[in-house]
Amino acid sequence: MNARRADALRRAGHARGFTLIEVLAALVIVALGMLGVIEAVTQSARNGTYLREKTLAHWIALNVITEKRLRQEPPPVTESSGDVEFAGQSWRWRMQVTQTQVASLRRMDVSVRPADAPDSSALATVTGFYGTAIGAAGGGRLDWSGADKTGGSGDGDNEGDGTAGGDKPGKAAKPDGSGQPGSPPPGPSPETPTAPVEEE
Repeated sequence: MNARRADALRRAGHARGFTLIEVLAALVIVALGMLGVIEAVTQSARNGTYLREKTLAHWIALNVITEKRLRQEPPPVTESSGDVEFAGQSWRWRMQVTQTQVASLRRMDVSVRPADAPDSSALATVTGFYGTAIGAAGGGRLDWSGADKTGGSGDGDNEGDGTAGGDKPGKAAKPDGSGQPGSPPPGPSPETPTAPVEEE
């Protein structure tokens, strides 16, 4: 009697437990899920590193273009390269200078990559321009002809900026020779010279 009861209890215990195959299947499912999570975390970290390096490379390219634009002489129309240490890492930049259709304007294409990366793996490429056709700091007249003309000679080099001849900037001369609206009518006067005077 006791033997039968013990056997029945043993069978009931086996029915309530898990088999070895079920345990192995559960472990395989958990392992596959963990692999997916690990891959997602690794990809996120890789993307963060790539974006950081791309941002640094973009800054380096902007610095190179700014240094070239601050020089007095224009960059030669050729290809140049150099190395720089930035953010605790070695970088290599390459610049290609080309002449544009405007005689006084040159184009600079700068690409940057890590020093140990191949030449074709540029992280960032920035384009800038150098020339007298670019406004200087604080504003001013743009010289598109390539020659540095100064003063008001009335030969048309001040077109577009509201000047004419020797008048002050921003004050266009009237056909009758008078100044701004509200000025006295033209004519000889003992205090006002009749001939136009050019201002330096």
